[in-house]
Amino acid sequence: MDLLARIISVLVHPLLMGTYLCALLMLIFPAALEPVRPENYPGFLMLIFLVTFLLPAINLFIFKLFGSIPSLSMPERRDRYVPFVFISLFYLIMTYLFYWKFGIDYNDNIFRFLLIMDFLVVGATLLTFFYRVSVHSLAVCGLLGIFVPLNKASEGSALLYATSACLLVAGAVMSARLQLNAHTPREILVGGVSGFIIGFVSMIVMF
Repeated sequence: MDLLARIISVLVHPLLMGTYLCALLMLIFPAALEPVRPENYPGFLMLIFLVTFLLPAINLFIFKLFGSIPSLSMPERRDRYVPFVFISLFYLIMTYLFYWKFGIDYNDNIFRFLLIMDFLVVGATLLTFFYRVSVHSLAVCGLLGIFVPLNKASEGSALLYATSACLLVAGAVMSARLQLNAHTPREILVGGVSGFIIGFVSMIVMF
């Protein structure tokens, strides 16, 4: 069971949520990614993967290499301060570069989704200064919070299926974190509720 829990924790890593969000929208609700055109989806998805997962992950390894954090799991809340602040700044800078370099502005759907990802990352960072929440739970429930109101904009059932799948994945992630004793039930609950609220409210406000 521990092996399965570790696999789930890796596959549903918080830094991968941006990539999963964009990939799902490309498949089931392309209009949400305007003005990105379908022929540019592969390159755009690789860019999202690079700037929201790969580069932040590399920097976490650098923090570990130089002893700034004892381990990549960062079991102590104080171990998370510097890496989380760094990742938040990275996401904010990335969003600004999309605005400045690629001509994407506030009225574009994709820019709003990038901002919502920023809100989730910054929210996780701010919460960490007060409480050790499960960032895995926060991230996957944040994705669920995005999909729930998004269903109103879709006439088909594809988004409903995606939302249901996201709910199942969220349950699996929370169970995995409990199985690994990575968090207490309260830390997982606080993370999940916080993530859902941030994602849901951000969608209501931004759209």
